[in-house]
Amino acid sequence: MSHELSELLPDELLERCRARAQGYDERNEFFHEDLAELKAQGYLRMFAHKNDGGLGFGLEQVAAAQRRLATAAPATALAINMHLVWTGVAHLLAQRGDDSLRFVLQEAVAGEVFAFGNSEAGNDQVLFDSNTVAQPLPDGGYSFTGTKIFTSLSPAWTRLGIFGKDSSGAEPALVHAFITRQTPGYTIKDDWNTLGMRASQSNTTVLHGAIAPADRVFRKLPVGPTADPLIFAIFACFETLLAAVYTGLGERALQLGVATVHQRRSQKTGKSYAQDPDIRWRIADAAMAMDGLYPQLETIARDVDHGVDHGGQWFPKLVGLKVRATETARTVVDLIIRVSGGSSYFAGSELGRLYRDVLAGMFHPSDEESAHSTIASAWLGPLED
Repeated sequence: MSHELSELLPDELLERCRARAQGYDERNEFFHEDLAELKAQGYLRMFAHKNDGGLGFGLEQVAAAQRRLATAAPATALAINMHLVWTGVAHLLAQRGDDSLRFVLQEAVAGEVFAFGNSEAGNDQVLFDSNTVAQPLPDGGYSFTGTKIFTSLSPAWTRLGIFGKDSSGAEPALVHAFITRQTPGYTIKDDWNTLGMRASQSNTTVLHGAIAPADRVFRKLPVGPTADPLIFAIFACFETLLAAVYTGLGERALQLGVATVHQRRSQKTGKSYAQDPDIRWRIADAAMAMDGLYPQLETIARDVDHGVDHGGQWFPKLVGLKVRATETARTVVDLIIRVSGGSSYFAGSELGRLYRDVLAGMFHPSDEESAHSTIASAWLGPLED
C-alpha cells in the first residue's frame, strides 16, 4: 500500500467506517458521518490536479482507494463511486484535451457532491438511448421529464448528471446535462428499502420539467453506439471503480474467513478449523480467485491512465473486469460463509451483510448477458442477420 493511500485512508478512519456500517445497514440510513470524514480527507477531490486543490490521483490510485474503503464499508464506497465516476470522466476528458467538464473538477474541489441520474427501469440501452424526454428551450437549455432509478447519494448530492432524448429535430439526440440541488422540477422518492447496499440510499428520482441551463448542457450525441470520448470515459471509470468496490468486498470476506477458521475449534479433534483439510481447500479456492482479480484491476486502470490503445478490445476488457470482479466476490463470500459457521446467518454479522451487499453486483451494468454479448462480438464478430 502506498504512503499516499495510507494517509488518505488511515486504519483508524477505516475502523470508524466499519463500526458505523452495521448501524447504517440496520437503520437503512445514509452514511452522513462517513461522507463528512472522507470529504475532510480530500477524498472527493482525488481526481483534481494538485495545482487546482485536488490530490492529483489517476484511475489506478482511485481504484486502489476504493478497494481499500470497500473493505470497511462497501455501501459507502459504492455510493461515492458515483461522484468519483463524474470527476474521473472530467479528468480523463481533460487529459485528452477536452475541457467541457472542467467545472466538475472545480466544483468538486469547492465541496460539491456529484451523482448519476442516468439509469432507467427497462432501458437496456443504458447510455445509447433514453426514455426521458429532453425538451429544448429557446435559450439553449433543456427541460427533462422522466424517471431515474438507482440514484446513489440521494440525500447528499448537490449536482446531478442526467440525460434524455430530444426528438424535436430531424434526428433524435441524447442530451447530457447537470442540474443542482436547488433546481425545481424533481422529486426524490423515499423508496430505497433493499436487501443490501442499504447505506447507499440510491432512491428513485422523478424529473418533471427539471431545467438544465445552457451552460450545463455539455453533450448532444446521436442515439445508439458512438465513439465520442465521453462514452468511453464514463464506461472506463464506471466499470473499473465498480470492480474496485467488489474486489475490496471480496478481500474483506477472505480476511474474515481466515480469522474465523483460526478462532473456531473442532470439538472432535480439539484443533482449530484452520487444520481441517476441507476448510483449507475452500480458503485456498477463495484466495486463488482473489489473487487473479487484483492484477487485472490494476492493469486495466493503469492502461486507462496511460491512454493505452486496446482498440476494439477496450469495451470487452472493461465489461469483463466488472463481471469478473462482481462474480468472483460473490463466489468468495459464499465460500467463506460455508467455512464460518451459523453465526454468519445472524443479523448483525459483518459476513452476513457482505453476503447481502455482494448480490447488488449482478444488477449494475454491464450485466452478464450484455458482457458476454460484447466479448463474443469482439472475438467472433457480430451475429449474422
